[in-house]
Amino acid sequence: MCVRVEPYRPELRHEWEALVARSNNGTMFHRLQFLDYHPPGKFHFHHLLFWKGDRLVGVMPGGLLEDGRVLWSPVGASYGGIVTEDIPFALALEIVDALLEYGRRFGLRELYLIPAPFIYSRNYSQNLEYALLYRRFGFEYHYISHAIHLKHGTDPFSYFGANTRRKLRKLLRAQLLQIRESQDYDTFYEILVRNKARHGATPTHSLQDLHRLRELVPEHLRLLMVYYGETAIAGSLLFLCNPKVVLCFYNMMLYEYSHLRPVYLLMYEIVRWAAEHGYEWVDIGVSQDTRSPDPMTPSLSLIHFKERFGSRGILRSTFYYRFA
Repeated sequence: MCVRVEPYRPELRHEWEALVARSNNGTMFHRLQFLDYHPPGKFHFHHLLFWKGDRLVGVMPGGLLEDGRVLWSPVGASYGGIVTEDIPFALALEIVDALLEYGRRFGLRELYLIPAPFIYSRNYSQNLEYALLYRRFGFEYHYISHAIHLKHGTDPFSYFGANTRRKLRKLLRAQLLQIRESQDYDTFYEILVRNKARHGATPTHSLQDLHRLRELVPEHLRLLMVYYGETAIAGSLLFLCNPKVVLCFYNMMLYEYSHLRPVYLLMYEIVRWAAEHGYEWVDIGVSQDTRSPDPMTPSLSLIHFKERFGSRGILRSTFYYRFA
């Protein structure tokens, strides 16, 4: 019995969401509920479902570009690729073969997949990645993310370097800053815009996007804000991606208050909270030099800063396939 592929239809929404929820490698970015924050018509979505008999064995969010000849997974999200349960290699290979056969029949020229890094898997497995490579998918880019493995318990000091611990203890003793969970996305967004502008960039999301995500997937979002007196000077928007990983999607501060080290306090609270709530990793995001013409160029200063908190480099790779 071969795996077959079919495009998503709205009546299959429940099956899709149920598979992502029980999957081995799914994240909030694979949820249709998350993708709904995009306004209609922004993308030409082309999501796929993989069936073996009457059993749904995989889903893949995606969208069509270049007159429908190129399929990207994802569009409008950080991670895509094929989502499955914890499956054996033989089934992973069947799913990849079915995807390639679908691409040929559909007339695709190129196919790009950006799966979540391996740390997002409930049970570590690279069956799908090897099946892609065996079928001669190549790599377009590798980006380096940094993540903290929460293997030392709930005390953040057990993860951080000696110099970072000294600065944090001084910061906590001074009690100049307060950190608390917040729903003040408007103020956070002001900090975000000012922070990004300093680096010649703009936020991935608009303020309206963030409010829309709060409505659609509130269980996946947690906003922390740092206050100096009554002034909000820093914040972190956490994406609770799945039961394994908390992603610091935005970690921002007002640079005129950088001497107070509010990001140190944010990292302390993020690690403490994530460990206490049973997460295994805190993903601090990619560490690229966005001003370089080579998108793979690492930002050495940013990497050095992240390593102070016990993070390690994790690859985020883009697979591609060009049809003959």
